[in-house]
Amino acid sequence: MKKLSLLALLLCITWGGTQDIAAQNVTAESVRMDRTRLNIGAYHLQPYAWSEAHVRDVADCGIDFLICIPYNKELLDRMQKHHVGAIVSGIVPGWWGGDGKNAGTMEKACPLVLYDEKAKNFVDHPAIWGIDIGDEPSALDFPHYGRVFQRVDSLFPNQFPYLNLYPNYASVSQNSATQTVNQLGTPTYREHIAEYCRNVPADYLCYDFYLYSINVPKAYDNLSIVSDACTGTGRSMWIVLQVNSNKEDKWISENELRFQAYTAMAFGAENITWACYTAGWWHNQVLDKKGEKTQQYDKLRRVNAELHRLGPSYMKYRRVRTDFVSFDGTEWLKGVRLQSLKSFSNGVFDGLCCTDHSPLVVGTMLPRTGNGNQALFVCSADDPYDEHPTEHTLSFHADGWRISATGGDGPVKVNVGSDGTYSIAIRSNQGILIEAEAL
Repeated sequence: MKKLSLLALLLCITWGGTQDIAAQNVTAESVRMDRTRLNIGAYHLQPYAWSEAHVRDVADCGIDFLICIPYNKELLDRMQKHHVGAIVSGIVPGWWGGDGKNAGTMEKACPLVLYDEKAKNFVDHPAIWGIDIGDEPSALDFPHYGRVFQRVDSLFPNQFPYLNLYPNYASVSQNSATQTVNQLGTPTYREHIAEYCRNVPADYLCYDFYLYSINVPKAYDNLSIVSDACTGTGRSMWIVLQVNSNKEDKWISENELRFQAYTAMAFGAENITWACYTAGWWHNQVLDKKGEKTQQYDKLRRVNAELHRLGPSYMKYRRVRTDFVSFDGTEWLKGVRLQSLKSFSNGVFDGLCCTDHSPLVVGTMLPRTGNGNQALFVCSADDPYDEHPTEHTLSFHADGWRISATGGDGPVKVNVGSDGTYSIAIRSNQGILIEAEAL
């Protein structure tokens, strides 16, 4: 079992008040999911897509693991052969917060003894990376989830417990702290996340957000709250994004996939999951109900390939903060308490912005090894609905530093002007990691 570092414990206490997690172990990194790399997952693989050819297509699409997989040895054997991990449902009692009417009742419905009993019948398989313990619980159930998390972590030493949280557009309590007919179980979303961090001893925080069924400002607000909680408590941020659509006539575009993924990476996401690969909810999945590829397959394959190419460079760093540049005059921060800068400076990078003043999401990154390098993850955020994609030019100074850049297609050309100004071309919805090495 891995313990939080002293710094993470202090940050944990600072971020959310007196934290129970400070006195607890956090879960060990899975021996099967390599947490040093950027992992890409997807929800659902229905029985009509269990053939070996289908599982091979999952791997070829750049998907490292699948969620909501039932225990089926033949399927798991195929997944192992093609190096696709499974987060398996049905091994332990399931729980879903739903509309909030069941909030606060999980301990009675799912006592710890049930987990002990279920574990006795479990037959391990190398393809099983995680054990699904539930989805979108109320904060009123977080204390019990903390105990469940620890018990499952102990009962299944080769797997990690998987738990996903609500987004910020779930309903909140409007009356009292004891009200249970609400989804979050807290007066605000920030308090919901704080309660999770206080009660559940996980070293990650996973939530879903389906941007094209809601809006961009709420997505940024959600990213800000969760990423700050993860930074403050030493957790890894995992996020579930949208490849399908809640509207039958809407197909998420390739650039809209990029926008979701690269903005999440600017906030430090280390695990990106797409919903849904086969039927699970909504419309226009990656495969149709006959198991045939839709137009989403090649879009997702190309974007996942970019993420995997960028992953090794990106995962050398960890996110410490995220800023918005040149968002004034746009609608993308409307209604949320997030501020925009005219340009970005941090003592290494100076005056970073686009020459046409188009909006950027800028994540400040520090190396995990403490080697003295610094980095920025920059996402061009001018066209989240893929209506007018274009190319922009990043401009900045970085005196005394050697600059390199990497994007989804590999190394990116860095130009240096006679006055020492660096410039880099960046396309709408593209993400670029800019690294600075001291001369």
